[in-house]
Amino acid sequence: MTKTSGPRRHRRSAARRISRRLWIGLVLGCMAVGLVTAGSMALERRPATGHRIAGAPVRAARPTTARIGPSHPSVRSRPGPGTGPTPTTPAAPSGSASTSTPAGPLPFDLPSSAVLSSSQHLVFAHYFTPYPLSLDDQPASTDYYTRDYLTPAGEGGIHDSYGGLLRDRPLPVGPQTGDWRLTDLEQEVRTAHAAGIDGFTTDILSLSGQNWSQLTLLIQAAAAVDPGFKILLMPDMTSLHTDPATLASAIAQLAASPSVYRLGDGRLVLSPFDAEVHTPAWWTTVLSDLHQRGLPVAFVPLFLDFQANARAFAPISYGFSDWGVRSPSEQSGVAAEVALAHSLGKLWMQPVSVQDERPDQGIYDEADNTENLRDGWNQAISDGADWVQLTTWNDYSESTQFAPSLHNGYVYLDLSSYYLTRFKTGQWPAIVRDTVYVTNRVQFADAVPGDGQSLLMQPRAGTATPRDDVEVLSFLTAPATVDTVTGSVHGSYRAAAGVQAQLLPLQYGYNTAAVVRDGRTTAEVTSAYPVLAHPQVQDLQYYAVGSGRAPAGG
Repeated sequence: MTKTSGPRRHRRSAARRISRRLWIGLVLGCMAVGLVTAGSMALERRPATGHRIAGAPVRAARPTTARIGPSHPSVRSRPGPGTGPTPTTPAAPSGSASTSTPAGPLPFDLPSSAVLSSSQHLVFAHYFTPYPLSLDDQPASTDYYTRDYLTPAGEGGIHDSYGGLLRDRPLPVGPQTGDWRLTDLEQEVRTAHAAGIDGFTTDILSLSGQNWSQLTLLIQAAAAVDPGFKILLMPDMTSLHTDPATLASAIAQLAASPSVYRLGDGRLVLSPFDAEVHTPAWWTTVLSDLHQRGLPVAFVPLFLDFQANARAFAPISYGFSDWGVRSPSEQSGVAAEVALAHSLGKLWMQPVSVQDERPDQGIYDEADNTENLRDGWNQAISDGADWVQLTTWNDYSESTQFAPSLHNGYVYLDLSSYYLTRFKTGQWPAIVRDTVYVTNRVQFADAVPGDGQSLLMQPRAGTATPRDDVEVLSFLTAPATVDTVTGSVHGSYRAAAGVQAQLLPLQYGYNTAAVVRDGRTTAEVTSAYPVLAHPQVQDLQYYAVGSGRAPAGG
């Protein structure tokens, strides 16, 4: 649900919540027949040869716009891509066959954990318990994600009208031995920690049942992997229908773990989602109960309408946050919110997002490739946010995930590591390895799916105008030429040292970008999935690949 006036904010629907049907389905799933693979649900994997899909028309080329990343001086140019012949073998950008392989996956050297963790600026990722790495410890080709979430026929056909519940999934993990749920959660903690993230803001959806079990296991996993990795408790007030005493008792139970986040003075940090569901007086009762249990609290309510609630909640709050926006056209109000929080003497936790598409709600936001992500980070840095919350780590039902996924690999997490380094240290990290990232949709925004999908996503009111572009985001140690192939269209442009985003018209087929300097190809990447003329289901998320890692879908 979205506000109709004032700064627009997003919230997840009650329909998002994991249901009893899932857990019944996990038992019955092994009996299912006619299984489909995640790749065949909507997309064709990259063939051994060829970059253009046979029979697909070539879209007319449009002028392109080069954009320098916000951390660098703004430069705009309009080079037009050249038109080459339709390739009959894998298309490759022009340049020398000699290639220098980067020494690491990132374009920069991530500071040590000790350096990053010493910063007063903290970065959390919002963890959503319904979507762990695995739901049933089965091989990815036949597991619950593939069988019931990524196909319109899943869960008895209840997702048929919108083409399946999800459009992406966590990077698959093989079946584990022993306590596989705990093992998988430990892996997620390691992945987040390795990216420079300080902890998870963990959505508390229920006080019993499977989501509660996942929450307690996550706390246990954090303690086992790194006691310094913080679990910030976030009771979800859109789902929790309870009284102050019951909530306080549950929070006290969780707070017994050393992994649950406390300030240096010992206060427990509590950050309820959609805090305005209850009045400040209701929350005062919760806080008083916890204090009587020996748990003084630093209260950081997260609002869906911050401006309307800030002053009323200020007397009981240590800091503030909100759920944020999902389009660069809506980022303009961030500075005012940070300023208001600070004027009230409160800390501010800034939301930073990648994108947002919700098939079962028939709505999406235009993220403009990585522009929404980059703008969000630069707003947090320039406007003086104290903490950042990545929204989200793993809510695949809203396509907001930063976590490594099948269709995006590590790209969005890797990009965030660059910006969080600046946020935490005050210095932009030096670019020491040429790296190039490519993002694009795998269908045009106006494509009509051919699988009988009746509920189609429409742009959310106020979001940016939908666009059909390939973005090439380069991190360069020195100026270089970037050669591109979009479908069967070849192009080339000169890129500056530093961070630069270049837009190219979307074409049917695959996308390739290669960095060439002094006759050597220093970085190159090709998309793992093609842009299709006739998709099975509507899928308007931006897929991502980067040259520093092997494509997740390749």
